[in-house]
Amino acid sequence: MTPSDTTTRRIDLTMHKPRFALYGGVRPTLVIGGRGQPVQWGLGTWQVPADQTVVLGVFLFNRMWRFGQAEFALEPEHAPALVYRAPVLPFLRGQIRLLESQPGQGD
Repeated sequence: MTPSDTTTRRIDLTMHKPRFALYGGVRPTLVIGGRGQPVQWGLGTWQVPADQTVVLGVFLFNRMWRFGQAEFALEPEHAPALVYRAPVLPFLRGQIRLLESQPGQGD
């Protein structure tokens, strides 16, 4: 099987920052498969393998240290929607979780 034969799926990741945080001007970095990429706050869509477990990591960097780190192992049977919540304080961890399905939507 070549890399072009791999089936993929799209996942949505919503990045939330707190309304009142003790840091400013910080953007998240998303790590998928060991590759980091700067991202924006809000909703983003990424393409990942559909038949493999994918580890997603997020961290914040303020020019001095990393904080707000969180990881999630997305299994093929998981829903393709996640939420990251950044911490209020610049020395705490963040949280990634599956987005709860809304009543009346699928399933």
